[in-house]
Amino acid sequence: MTWETLTFERPEPRIGLVTFNRPKAANAMNQHMLAELREVCGEIRGDAGLRAVVVTGAGKVFSSGFDLKAQAAAMPQGVKEWTPVLEADFEGIMSFWNLPIPTIAAVNGPALAGGFELMMGCDLALSVPSATFGEPELKFGAGIVAMLLPWYVTPKIAKGVIFTGEDGITAAQALDWGLINRIVEPDSLMDEAMALAAKLARLDPMVMRRTKETMHRTYELMGMQNALRAALDADILIEGEGTDLKRGFLKVLREQGLGSALAWRESRMGDDAR
Repeated sequence: MTWETLTFERPEPRIGLVTFNRPKAANAMNQHMLAELREVCGEIRGDAGLRAVVVTGAGKVFSSGFDLKAQAAAMPQGVKEWTPVLEADFEGIMSFWNLPIPTIAAVNGPALAGGFELMMGCDLALSVPSATFGEPELKFGAGIVAMLLPWYVTPKIAKGVIFTGEDGITAAQALDWGLINRIVEPDSLMDEAMALAAKLARLDPMVMRRTKETMHRTYELMGMQNALRAALDADILIEGEGTDLKRGFLKVLREQGLGSALAWRESRMGDDAR
């Protein structure tokens, strides 16, 4: 099969490669991409020969998160309209976490908001030195779709990032916090990711599958799924009620473009903002 917003290849018989393929939109995830991602993951699940998957982005960005331009063009209204949208967003973010085989994020550039969360949902992650990470949602009046960060870092770090809308976390900081496994140079990113995938693919698939299931069961016993569901429910209420901040951001985006909207957002975070 072929898809419009992403590609799926098998560079080696036992390894799959998923590439987000909207480089002109910074690989932002719209509902069409999420539907295609669901199809791709279904194909991966149905292929007993696959033993590992690498995930990356086309161009110079891993993923900027969810498509705000699409929201600005046709913004859902109220909890009833937002619920299926955010449920699909959540399913997309957790796609690679929920696959039975190991998944590796090859972070070739910025991974922000939903893209950051999706990267955290991969089992392992390699990153180029220039990549940046973060959760800018609160800066424009939105909620967090999949609140995975508190499961990786301390409460103080998670609150510091999420409460301030921090979106400039460096690769070095991400490595120090345990959000990625290794930093590699851009020219060797895909080679390193494929080598790691090949190493995983050599292991017994039944043992790998059961080991991943067991590790995830540990998080479930700690209440992870319930906590993520509660955070998603809160995001549905946040988006359903809406905020003047987000409405203002999307208005600027519609009328003046994304660059102006981002500048407007940052101006509101300045020391002299009221």
